[in-house]
Amino acid sequence: MKCDVAIIGAGIAGASLAAELAPHRSVVLLEAEDQPGYHSTGRSNALWHETYGGPRVQPLTTASKHDFETGGYFRKREAITIGRDEDVPEIESFAAGFAGADIDLKVLSRAELLQKCPQLGEQWAAGLLEANTFDIDVAGYHAACLVSARKSGAKLLTRQRIGKVERGANGWRLGDLEAETVINAAGAWASEVGELFGASSVTITPYRRTISQLRLQLPVDPDHPFLIDIRGSFYFRPEGADRVWLSPHDETATSACDAAPEELDVAIAVDRFQKAINWPIAAIERSWAGLRSFAPDRLPVYGFDPKAPGFFWCAGQGGFGIQTAPAAAKLCAALITGNAPDPSTTHINPRIYAPARFA
Repeated sequence: MKCDVAIIGAGIAGASLAAELAPHRSVVLLEAEDQPGYHSTGRSNALWHETYGGPRVQPLTTASKHDFETGGYFRKREAITIGRDEDVPEIESFAAGFAGADIDLKVLSRAELLQKCPQLGEQWAAGLLEANTFDIDVAGYHAACLVSARKSGAKLLTRQRIGKVERGANGWRLGDLEAETVINAAGAWASEVGELFGASSVTITPYRRTISQLRLQLPVDPDHPFLIDIRGSFYFRPEGADRVWLSPHDETATSACDAAPEELDVAIAVDRFQKAINWPIAAIERSWAGLRSFAPDRLPVYGFDPKAPGFFWCAGQGGFGIQTAPAAAKLCAALITGNAPDPSTTHINPRIYAPARFA
């Protein structure tokens, strides 16, 4: 089999990029698991949170809004970063970091915070309200990308673990597949894939993140804001009228694997939740874990590798990979095809994400 582009990994990064490339190039998606999106994409508690990832990730998030919104993948939800008295300067500094970005941010006093979240504990002195945030229908968007790619001629091959690879005169040979360009969208496995292709040493480290679904004793407002501690010790949001999705905001470095939750992390999350807000828990119904993968500078890695011709990185998206997927796919597609960038991404400088920064 021959193709112009082989994409390794059919999670949100690979699927969205396939949808952008397939109208212009012949594309084959290679997925190691039985179905696409098995790992991080299928386990995400995704929120379109414009400030998440910092000022150098925010342009990608902002540029992705239109696709999510027009596609019907958004459900409105406010987000509030909460803190104690001693955290107020950090909250104010965080807000100041986005000055000029046209993001609807407001520092809340204790009284204003309680109007939004009346059952919060007395230790919470202030908050930072981000009014324009949204729950993302991850499964819906991921499926739509795969459908779009397939309609444009892309092929999806599952159970395709990459073994020996060879560089030839016309591109790469991966078993029985020949491709002019190979895209590394392998998520937690990105560094291992890069090594197989003799690419530059780009360290993409996977970190385990735990989520639990709690059943509450009493119903809560299903539209209650998403809450996150400025110190990074927990976040949670309602999932329906009497369920909550809760994380201890853990980041445990690990090898690339089929991640599973640790009992201690679940217990830590529950303890922090009970101290943070007066929502009595009836049961911990289920818990799961996923992997979030970061480069050392916590920015994504997009671009052709300087050492391996025809090898393109689309990796290191951490916890913001879903909320930035539409813009990242458009940005990467323009770099791969040489076509003019999509108007929504012309203000984004792709050089800040290039793998050459680690050379």
